[in-house]
Parts: sequence; C-alpha cells; structure tokens
Amino acid sequence: MGFVAKLSGQTIMKKTIILILSFTLLLPVFVSAGIGVGVGTGKIQVDEPIKPGVIKLLPPLTVINTGDEPSEYGVSIEYLFSQPELKPQREWFSFEPSGFNLEPGKVQVVQIKLTLPIKGVKPGNYFAYLEAHPVKKAVSGQTSIGAAAAAKLYFTIAPANFLQGIYYRLMASIALFAPQSYVVLAVIAAACLVVLFRRYFSFNIGINLKKKQSEKKL
Repeated sequence: MGFVAKLSGQTIMKKTIILILSFTLLLPVFVSAGIGVGVGTGKIQVDEPIKPGVIKLLPPLTVINTGDEPSEYGVSIEYLFSQPELKPQREWFSFEPSGFNLEPGKVQVVQIKLTLPIKGVKPGNYFAYLEAHPVKKAVSGQTSIGAAAAAKLYFTIAPANFLQGIYYRLMASIALFAPQSYVVLAVIAAACLVVLFRRYFSFNIGINLKKKQSEKKL
C-alpha cells in the first residue's frame, strides 16, 4: 500500500513538472501572440530596365498591424540565401518613414526610393524581399525582431557607361524635383542668354567703333 502511494506521488510530481515545462515553453508564444504584421501586396515588379544613376520611386509598400497590441515597425531589404538573381545593395534603398508605430488594425504606407550608383553597377536581373517587421525593445534595451511579412521585388538594370550614368542621374534628378527643377533650369538658361547677348552686343559695338575711327582717319 505504501509502495502504491509512493508511486502515485512520483507520478503526480512528474506530471506536474511536465506541465510546468510545457507552460514555460509555450509562454513566449502567448506573450508574442499579440504582435503581428502584414503587407498589402505580395509582389512589386519594375517592367522597364533601370539605368545606372537613375533615382526611381518604386510602388509603395503598405504595412498592416495584424496583431492586437501597438508596436514599432521597420522595413528592410532581405534576400534568399541562394538565389539565381543578383542581390541589390541595401544602400540603394531608402524608406519614408523608416520606422513607425502602429495601433492594432492600422496601416502605414511606406514610400520606397531606389537610387542606383553612377558607376560600378552590374547589369542583370535583381531580386530582393521588401520586408516589414515589428521591432520591440527588450528588457535589456536591445531591439529584437520577431515575425515578418514581405513583398517580392523584381527589377532589371540595363548596361551603361560612366557618362551615361551621369546623364541618367541628371535627368532623374530633374524629374524627381519637378517643377522646382524646371524653374532652376529656366533661370540658368536665361542667365546664359543674357551673358551671350551682352558679349555679342558689346562685340558688335566694338567693331562699329573701329570702323568709324578708321573712316575718320581716311
């Protein structure tokens, strides 16, 4: 009888330990269950080849808080470990806003700008993930990244030399900052015309004066 009681006590203790361990292992899931993220599109593809030096605004990425508690969010460029396409540099991309807070069920539209270098860009097909993720501050003060959602990004870079890269960067900058850039160009063009007119006008006056002086001498 004592043996049976002892066995039952050990069995109950084992079950209690297993229950505690199971609850401990599942606790992070319960804690993080309120944090979620989603994106409004699964794929962004640029149909026309992009030239080196170009500054291009990509279609925006919509980030959604799918959880039930507010959280800080960020967007980054990520890759597959092994992919046939080329990997774009993270420095080529800028996000506005780069970090933001979202209440449950709220969305944030993130603008994406791609700025290609003027030189040193390998032509070919590129692939990357536009990843949105919640960023939480840990107790230690360090940031930790949990769940993530991403849109696939595809684009192609066309071959170009250094001078073409400068030209494309200039044209892209003019288009990006329009209409202010057109005003600046108009002012520069007007200033050049004034300088040319003054030089031509003074040159003609000088020739006429020389002619009159030579005629007087005769």
